[in-house]
Amino acid sequence: MITAFLKDKVVLVTGGTGTFGNAFVKKVLAENQIKKLIIFSRDELKQSQMQASIEDPHKKLRFFLGDIRDLPRLNQAFHGVDYVVHAAALKRVDALEYNPSEAIKTNILGGQNVIDAALANNVTKCLLISTDKAVQPINLYGATKLAAEKLFVAANAYRSPSQNTAFGVVRYGNVVGSRGSFIEMIKTQRATGVITLTHEKMTRFWITIDKVMDVIIESLDRLQGGETFVPKMGNMPVVDVIKMLTPECEIKTIGMRPGEKLHEVLVTEYEAPRTKDGGTTFIVKPEQDFVASYCGWLDTLPEAEKDFIFASDNPTFLLTQPEAEKILKI
Repeated sequence: MITAFLKDKVVLVTGGTGTFGNAFVKKVLAENQIKKLIIFSRDELKQSQMQASIEDPHKKLRFFLGDIRDLPRLNQAFHGVDYVVHAAALKRVDALEYNPSEAIKTNILGGQNVIDAALANNVTKCLLISTDKAVQPINLYGATKLAAEKLFVAANAYRSPSQNTAFGVVRYGNVVGSRGSFIEMIKTQRATGVITLTHEKMTRFWITIDKVMDVIIESLDRLQGGETFVPKMGNMPVVDVIKMLTPECEIKTIGMRPGEKLHEVLVTEYEAPRTKDGGTTFIVKPEQDFVASYCGWLDTLPEAEKDFIFASDNPTFLLTQPEAEKILKI
């Protein structure tokens, strides 16, 4: 069982009522290793819906109303917790450009609150869920997630000899079928006979939610402090995805939206010299000496290509048609 390391442990997921949280909860409960699984989020309706929809025969699921902006509430929730997966964030690019202070309060200050609560409660490991938009950001959402990544990596420097909390990051791109995803939009537009595309040369990485869950759990197990885990993902032009999913539809190019990138980057040329090949993932070692000492185990892994850029327009990672069909479930 891949969750064996969680045996008799207490796990908490912030922002756990979304696509990610639902998949994570089902995965962890199915193997029945943990002592307790806590969902920490601020939407009581979504919590109620989730509670009604997920089978929990062993009564290990708990729901905790709260906001990551509220440090005292986080401290209450983190009491007795062994592992934290921090997925709570404001994510809508256009909404955050119009409401920048809200993005900062949740994604940056809320992330620091999670760190502080984890340290105060001696949590064993705390893993941030990040995004490709944090890499070379061009919008506020990406900038706040970059700041959150920096906070989580640097948080390892605040560990005392009696305080062993390890912080790390998992960074990935488009999840097929997630709420509000491009694939979901295509399915909605299909009935109209016209699919909108912002740019004909746009490319993206693609990954299934099941693969994400495997990477999250593996990363939580391997984390020692300061690592950034990036799942190995295949890329494909968006226009090709549309043609595969809706060959009967017309494609209408409408122009790129503010804050939208033509291509995604998950590992930059500046990170490549510090990147190891972890098998299912690339693992970026922190460049700060005061943090890097915690993840010396990475030195035993083979190095990634020094001159590579893990970007969605890199033909090295282009999906074959059978691979794409499997991911897109055609």
